[in-house]
Amino acid sequence: MNAPASFEARLAALDAASLRRTRRVVQAKDGPQLQVDGRTLLSFASNDYLGLSQHPALIAAAQEAAARYGVGATASPLVCGHEGPHKALEAQLAAFVGRPRALCFGSGYLANVGLVPALVGRGDAVFSDALNHACLIDGVRLSRAEAHVYPHVDLAALAAQLTASTAQRKLVVTDAVFSMDGNIAPLRELLALCERHDALLMVDDAHGFGVLGPGGRGSAALAGIAESPRLVYMATLGKALGCAGAFVAGEAQLVEWVLQRARTYIFATALPAMAVAAVGAGLQVIADEPWRQPHLRQLVAQLRAGMATLPWRLLQSDTAIQPLIVGDNARALALSDALRERGLWVPAIRPPTVPEGTARLRISLSAAHGEADVARLLDALAELQTL
Repeated sequence: MNAPASFEARLAALDAASLRRTRRVVQAKDGPQLQVDGRTLLSFASNDYLGLSQHPALIAAAQEAAARYGVGATASPLVCGHEGPHKALEAQLAAFVGRPRALCFGSGYLANVGLVPALVGRGDAVFSDALNHACLIDGVRLSRAEAHVYPHVDLAALAAQLTASTAQRKLVVTDAVFSMDGNIAPLRELLALCERHDALLMVDDAHGFGVLGPGGRGSAALAGIAESPRLVYMATLGKALGCAGAFVAGEAQLVEWVLQRARTYIFATALPAMAVAAVGAGLQVIADEPWRQPHLRQLVAQLRAGMATLPWRLLQSDTAIQPLIVGDNARALALSDALRERGLWVPAIRPPTVPEGTARLRISLSAAHGEADVARLLDALAELQTL
């Protein structure tokens, strides 16, 4: 069963279902223009929502930190990997999101896989939205807590599950912005349920941090719940901030407990100081260049208005993530390929990332795009509407 031939057969099955994934080599970047496999493509594929990944201030901060600290932290934070820039950034992040304390992780996946098991375990209960990201799902599984999956943003179903639970500790986990649908979770209502049932609310704001809320302070700030002591706030630093890593923020003692118990923090090498310094510079750019968020909202409005006459269904989303539902896997790939032939990179997303029958193009907008870029995408889609 484990002979090499069995992998060949399994890969063939992926091909038959149009489910094999392919990596493409990016050779250079110039804003949203990427050199990919020798071709220049206008990218609508990245999560660089504010266009900061190539910002001169971030590059300069990374270079300066690399010159002083080298290119690697060389150890876990609890050995000798916690350097000056790490300490400074955690204070910056806590202040930015209005929480007493923050703790940096190597990635969003590491943060969630470590965070959930640090908060709940055997005998506890965790409640997870059906469309949560894979790293939250894996964190729930690793926690060994009693897991309850509620239908997507179904508050009534969640309330019934919380009412029926007799667990001493309860944790509700949710994406703030759902990565493949682009919609925003009802965080204020979720917090009200948590208060009623004495639960913590853990929010993964990977796609809202830096983009949503006043000053880009995220989905919790947008919902007006950022200061709640029940909130466990997680966000990534490789999307709107354009760098790498993630952080969790919350009450000081809760964050201290995570530091003591999250295996993906304790046993992982810390982020390089150069990446950490770049994030700090990115937070300053967000403050100094407030045009980026409203410009992004303008591009979202332009795209949605232009899609109104085209045959595909665009999911309701006010965020930078604009999912174009195609349905069939092969058709989604064909549409993505046809756009690539026209110099546009818009990725096709298929199961198991999204439910069966909902293959889609995930259009990601960035403040680095201009109105002419969105118009070019709309013109290409209009040409391909009979595909």
